[in-house]
Amino acid sequence: MPNLPDVVLWSIPAFVLLTVVEMISVRIHPDDDAAGYEAKDAATSVGMGLGSLFFDFFWKIPIVALYTAIHELTPLRVPVLWWTVPLMLLAQDFFYYWSHRGHHVVRVLWACHVVHHSSEKFNLTTALRQPWTTLTVWPFYVPLVALGVHPAALAFCSSANLVYQFWIHTERIDRMPRWFEAVFNTPSHHRVHHASQGGYLDRNFGGILIVWDRLFGSFVPEVERPVYGLTKNINTFNPIKVATHEYVAIVKDIKTANSWRERAGRVFGGPGWQPAQARADAPAPVEESSAA
Repeated sequence: MPNLPDVVLWSIPAFVLLTVVEMISVRIHPDDDAAGYEAKDAATSVGMGLGSLFFDFFWKIPIVALYTAIHELTPLRVPVLWWTVPLMLLAQDFFYYWSHRGHHVVRVLWACHVVHHSSEKFNLTTALRQPWTTLTVWPFYVPLVALGVHPAALAFCSSANLVYQFWIHTERIDRMPRWFEAVFNTPSHHRVHHASQGGYLDRNFGGILIVWDRLFGSFVPEVERPVYGLTKNINTFNPIKVATHEYVAIVKDIKTANSWRERAGRVFGGPGWQPAQARADAPAPVEESSAA
């Protein structure tokens, strides 16, 4: 197995440099309509990123062991060659799309991913706001390992995907060329993904490519300016609360549930799942008059 580089580690100087450049840019040429920077928010994002490096070290031990066992059992092998690496990157990005989408529609998975959406700002430090419970991600990539992709090659592709997504967390870039916007994930596409407006929710899940969203009906272009954060913001900069608040909410909902069916729904339903009776008892929305 070739010794593949740790692209995240090698990219840290670029992360720091670009973040400093963005901060200076915002200071010199502020956009009154942009979310901008807030010191506590940026510090929380950086702290979450450092924490994720610590916790991921421990999560990787059982995951690597499992992937290695699967790779040993499968008779298939994908060699690491100049022409297979782009194909592995493409395949990893495809499975990343489904992992990302799954982490938005299953609440126990959302409890992990919600960390990344918890900031009400959108800048390069937001890219660093990573979860501490990424043990929920590994099942989505089992098919790649079973098809013969070495776990080290998968780790390289996942790291490359993560590094690509760093630069798209910015409001300083408006639009890329049309051909680029049609194929790749861009700041414009990703701003939609981080928005909390109804029409923008659960859209644009792509990592490197946006074509998966176009193919599977989850693409929405940026039209109105996004409002970032959650539909119900957590209003805290405490890293532990940021990392665990949705798990705490799930436990509370399970304790007050009236049946095992409701408990299952609270865990495996969507983030906004409610039991049928609660939906029936909810007041009907009041229609606003079209008259000004």
